[in-house]
Amino acid sequence: MPVRMSESDSPVTLFPAKSSPIAVGGPLIVWLDAFTPAELDRIEAYGDGLAPMRAELAGRSDIPDHKRITRVAWMERNAQTEWLYARLQEIVLRLNSEFYKYDLYGLVEAFQYTVYEGSEGGHYNWHVDLGNKAAEPRKISLSLQLTDPSRYQGCRLVLEAGDGPYIAEVARGTIIAFPSYVLHRVTPIESGVRKSLVVWVAGPEFR
Repeated sequence: MPVRMSESDSPVTLFPAKSSPIAVGGPLIVWLDAFTPAELDRIEAYGDGLAPMRAELAGRSDIPDHKRITRVAWMERNAQTEWLYARLQEIVLRLNSEFYKYDLYGLVEAFQYTVYEGSEGGHYNWHVDLGNKAAEPRKISLSLQLTDPSRYQGCRLVLEAGDGPYIAEVARGTIIAFPSYVLHRVTPIESGVRKSLVVWVAGPEFR
């Protein structure tokens, strides 16, 4: 069984607090400027080097997934991504301490580098982040906006957390955090390319 995550897992501050996370309705949290432009460029360059492939239904590579048109690649934890995993671990610990207070295992899944292409009409219809049943339960989802909104049209992250649809902030470097059971979608991209990094935080089942 995975070891539970606690604040002692991040004993030092890994980055200056240039901004703070803010609750924007129910369990939805927005954190502007969580990464610098240079750091976002670094994430993009690494993700583009992974050559994202067409996403498929979980466990089903034999049929097309009309619910979702996007390209994904997986950022495993290694020497090149250790800084990113450490940063996101600290971010998760702060979000959980201030807002969720969940029992968590931590970042047990690889990060998903996601690309929506205007030429493909990329989108992702309404869903929740249940993940593979064989994996540890997902409890918190984070989406890091990598692309400046001037470079694409459409492709908005929309969340339904009980107070009506919330259209997420699109500023580059913004993190949107929410419980993984929250219903959400990405509207069709009309032109350009949008890139994001999706992170799931696992923990014991809710009881």
